[in-house]
Amino acid sequence: MQDERIVEESSDFYRRQSHRYAEVARTFKQSVYMSPSHPAITDDWALLSHALTLVTGRRCLDAGCGAGGRDVFELWRRGFDVYGIDAMPENISLTSELHPEIANRVSVANLRMPLPFDDASFDLVLCNAVIQHIPREEVCKVTLPEFARVLRPGAILQLMFKNGEGVLSLYDADYDEIRTFLLYDEHILARRLAQLGLDIVASRNESEPGGFLYFTDPKGARHCVFHARKVGSAEKNDATI
Repeated sequence: MQDERIVEESSDFYRRQSHRYAEVARTFKQSVYMSPSHPAITDDWALLSHALTLVTGRRCLDAGCGAGGRDVFELWRRGFDVYGIDAMPENISLTSELHPEIANRVSVANLRMPLPFDDASFDLVLCNAVIQHIPREEVCKVTLPEFARVLRPGAILQLMFKNGEGVLSLYDADYDEIRTFLLYDEHILARRLAQLGLDIVASRNESEPGGFLYFTDPKGARHCVFHARKVGSAEKNDATI
């Protein structure tokens, strides 16, 4: 019940704040990392650049691309075959308005439901600060299995989420609102992904990020992010967080 209330509050926030969200993303107001656990991970672009070193193909999905589709546009600009999905029609409409060049590459899709893509479609799936708006049980039963399904063997999932137990409520000055998020345990997520045939990518040397990475965002929320590589077929079961 609590999870569903938080989901509805989040949906209402994005309906009201889509234009402001796009501006905050574009200006990088909340995209720099405070006290990162690895010095190479300083902001969203540094993290994306690292993810791109882990993949060999060029077909990408931004799962939860947000209003404005900033990362979809950036990857398209770099020459990647990229697509973006978001549960909020307002976010997709605004993305098409701001970047008509990628209007045919963004669409409405809910990560609580099966994805509208074939098996083994992508070399890289990005899911940044999105599962914090999805009920925990559905993340394990639907969202993560769908990511595993659409990834090609050897492909990479980048998963970023607000980290901890329970829920987090805080004041977000960029929107002048109190916001509430579901928190996730990185070890529970990693175990579920292992059941689905994805292994956490470790660092190959001290200068390279790997494993569980942590940072705090400018509004004071602790995050974890990791990269997981699809290495085999998924084990089908109904494990939940």
